Amino acid sequence: MTVETLINTATPPLKHSDTVDFALGLLLEFRVRHLPVIDSDGRVIGVLSENRLLDSEGPEVCISELLAGEPVTISPKAHIFESTGVMIEHDLTTLPVVDADGYYLGLVQRQDLFEWYARMLGTQRPGAILTLEIDERDYALSQVIHVIEQNDAKVHSVSTEPVDQEKGTIRVTIKLNTVDAARVRHILEHNGYTVTAAYGEGDDTDLTERVQEFMRYLEV
Repeated sequence: MTVETLINTATPPLKHSDTVDFALGLLLEFRVRHLPVIDSDGRVIGVLSENRLLDSEGPEVCISELLAGEPVTISPKAHIFESTGVMIEHDLTTLPVVDADGYYLGLVQRQDLFEWYARMLGTQRPGAILTLEIDERDYALSQVIHVIEQNDAKVHSVSTEPVDQEKGTIRVTIKLNTVDAARVRHILEHNGYTVTAAYGEGDDTDLTERVQEFMRYLEV
């Protein structure tokens, strides 16, 4: 899935001739902490943060005076994972999308990315959640799914994260289509997997609420 599927054109960019006061008002209105700046031709010439604006010498300062360095941008053909990496690396709440000539096409908002990941991981679907710790050398996704699906369950989503890099262990989080994880957990443990946690439908509801609370936090 590419960035162009998440391009937001409703949140406007800043113009190089805008004032600090106007820019801060726009950030407040659209509930973001960063906005791209375009020149009179429509090319992205920078990205301004709320902190940079607040540190300026006054509300009537032209924002073009605050720009420094090359703007951080992304191509509409880049994968969404790549845009996520760029936003995390530069701690951005919005990321301008540009064509090959640097013309502004729109932006990707962090909130939209998190909502996309939430849908991809199936957080809104009913179902149990299992977490496993596995030696990375022994991890084979096809084997894990095979064990689960041989027992009349389906996998909605799978995600992995490192646990101990020195030991080479990873945590695998699996979202199932069934609300009762007991049988699947038993079978996985019988096949040598270490199941560190299991959550049923009640806990799944709690997880959904936590995701929604986290998304509300991101909008602050």
